Amino acid sequence: MAAQPDTAPADLVHVFWHEGMLGHDAGTGVFDTGMDPGFLEVLEKHPENSDRVKNIVSILKRGPISTFISWHLGRPALISELLTFHTPEYVNELVKENRNGGKMLCAGTFLNPGSWDAALLAAGTTLSAMKHILDGHGKIAYALVRPPGHHAQPTQADGYCFLNNAGLAIQLALASGCKKVAVVDIDVHYGNGTAEGFYHSDKVLTISLHMNHGSWGPSHPQRGTIVELGAGDGLGYNLNIPLPNGTGDRGYEYAMTELVVPAVEKFEPAMIVLVVGQDSSAFDPNGRQCLTMEGYREIGLIIRSLADKHSDGRLLVVQEGGYHVTYSAYCLHATLEGVLNLPLPPLSDPIAYYPEDEALSIQVIQSIKQYQKDTVPFLNGA
Repeated sequence: MAAQPDTAPADLVHVFWHEGMLGHDAGTGVFDTGMDPGFLEVLEKHPENSDRVKNIVSILKRGPISTFISWHLGRPALISELLTFHTPEYVNELVKENRNGGKMLCAGTFLNPGSWDAALLAAGTTLSAMKHILDGHGKIAYALVRPPGHHAQPTQADGYCFLNNAGLAIQLALASGCKKVAVVDIDVHYGNGTAEGFYHSDKVLTISLHMNHGSWGPSHPQRGTIVELGAGDGLGYNLNIPLPNGTGDRGYEYAMTELVVPAVEKFEPAMIVLVVGQDSSAFDPNGRQCLTMEGYREIGLIIRSLADKHSDGRLLVVQEGGYHVTYSAYCLHATLEGVLNLPLPPLSDPIAYYPEDEALSIQVIQSIKQYQKDTVPFLNGA
């Protein structure tokens, strides 16, 4: 178990949400009209569907931490705000495609009627959550948003993502006077869009713990390997932690304590952003990392401790993936239990144990640690 924060539990998590984000409908399965080869009678909903966030809203309103939640209405982002992370050409392309009725922008990523409005709400709602912290109205905020954003690069859509919600919020923090921002991404997939946006910056430390999944093709050229360290001024400030399938709770805790905590402590950020995806869970259809509620709770505790120590408790949590419609909500609740560091009994895990490969995970993490020690100057006091 990680060291407990020295300070008292935060009074509230300020949750920013707008039901207009439910208007994004990605269709069925990974097929759009005309792509289904016709072999199946029943197609599932696209993994990134509105049911997943409806359950997150529900558990936060009905679950044990409901009295520690303050609800705030999100709002759409302005085009000018999008240009702080994305190129004008890409934003203009999205506006044009929306006007023309939408299309599949890359594999599995569908801009359908209603998608653009939802994407603007996701971006603006995340910006509102960050501004709430920056203005001193609360120290912990959670942007409960969809469509997700961490795959969206400055110049293109990718992996169900149109606009990089976390990246926009980070740019706002930097523009508001935060000298350094640390981002810890625990979504099961590499946060490639966020990394790409800050790849040349020494003002943003991007850390991604993800399944070792390799490249997805033209829309996702980044592989999330340990050698992708950043470039120019940003060399050494992009740290990738590709974990073997089945890493599980103890493996993730080990990665956090051995790799994430030392890096953040060396960096000394003025703001911390936790990018959460419950697709790292044991039962997610898009991931194989075997995290349970216990693991998410521990990650929340560790991040809270880092925020208390380095960023005056200021922490923005941004929602990304998580596609098991019921278990994702429970895992998000557990994450916020950890972030709040509450003395309440934890919410019981409805599914609980799943086998994990702790030994292999520790071996991989130790090799990553040695590589970073040999190649990343700021981690070694250079």
